[in-house]
Amino acid sequence: MRHDPAGASVVIMLRSLKLHGMAQAVDDLVAQGAPAFEAATPMLSQLLKAEIAEREVRSIAYQTKVARFPSYKDLAGFDFKSSEINEATVRQLHRGTFMENAENVVL
Repeated sequence: MRHDPAGASVVIMLRSLKLHGMAQAVDDLVAQGAPAFEAATPMLSQLLKAEIAEREVRSIAYQTKVARFPSYKDLAGFDFKSSEINEATVRQLHRGTFMENAENVVL
């Protein structure tokens, strides 16, 4: 059996998408060393990444709808000028360095 890192990443992505039959088939193709599969691996990898990203977007949209939030908002769209919130402090907290340094944050 050959070890192909690109094929292994395709298998991981297929399993994360719960496509176990396809993952097994890819395992078999990698073991056979099929040249057609090796040529198709980059395109297949890009398609799987696109599917994973699309599912994440749909999941967030569904969760936002179920939670009955009025709309999706993020830090990029926040208007700091019309708020009393300190932009530098919020951006520093957003980076999350306090977690890496194991520091406490009190809001």
